[in-house]
Amino acid sequence: MRLRRFGALLLSAAALSSLAACGGGSDSYASVVEKAEKTKKLTIGVKFDQPALGLKKPDGSVEGFDVDVAKYVAKQLGVDESNISWKETISKNREPFIQQGQVDLVVATYSILPERKEKVGFGGPYILAHQDTMVRGNETSISKVEDLKGKRICQASGSNSYKRITDPPPNGRSIEAQLVPAGSYGECVERLKGGTLDAVTTDNLILAGFASQGGDFKILGVPFTDEKYGIGMKKGDTSTCNKVNEAITKMYQDGTATQLLQKWFGAAKGLEFPTTPPQFEPCS
Repeated sequence: MRLRRFGALLLSAAALSSLAACGGGSDSYASVVEKAEKTKKLTIGVKFDQPALGLKKPDGSVEGFDVDVAKYVAKQLGVDESNISWKETISKNREPFIQQGQVDLVVATYSILPERKEKVGFGGPYILAHQDTMVRGNETSISKVEDLKGKRICQASGSNSYKRITDPPPNGRSIEAQLVPAGSYGECVERLKGGTLDAVTTDNLILAGFASQGGDFKILGVPFTDEKYGIGMKKGDTSTCNKVNEAITKMYQDGTATQLLQKWFGAAKGLEFPTTPPQFEPCS
């Protein structure tokens, strides 16, 4: 009898430990939705160094398209933007931050990829971006992706964009470019400006954001991938995924998505803005 009771206690403990401890702290919640309902607070991971997407201002606040999307979704979950704690989340720590409960959601140019879906869950996508290439304004030897052969391109930590160039088909193009490591895309752009890189290739919205900050850059305007930006969360939190998808649908239906895209990227040439949400990924 004692063995049976001990076994039952172990099973109960295992079941309790499977509940997500969302956003740090000592309290545990079964989902981000439950935490939002009970505490009216959320911790959301965003970029701090990507103009027009997620950028930390001198006064400590954050701004950008991803930030505004996060505020909208949080409001639909019952959390006012004043009760959002923003945590800098760079490409290489998005999965660990979600898995460790350091953040509840991640809205940080987070492309939905099969290998990432093995580790975390995704709501959305909320926008479909496309990989493109940015060079210095006086660059004449690079006008298409194939011209990157032998050129120095940025390998941003935690990002897969460079693989679209160097990996073999079907995922890449087998272009023999020289990879130059960098900690972030902000660092990539600084190196491009300084002449230690020939090109930065990543999502067109990221490039448009940096180009809008000034500097003599040009975007080639030859996109070659579809990048589905999703909202990251703990794997298995399907109730939150469904609520997030409802919020994204409403964001397009009430015109907010179009307003935000125009607000942050309206000055960029060649970008077309959708009026309906992309097809959602299955919640898992």
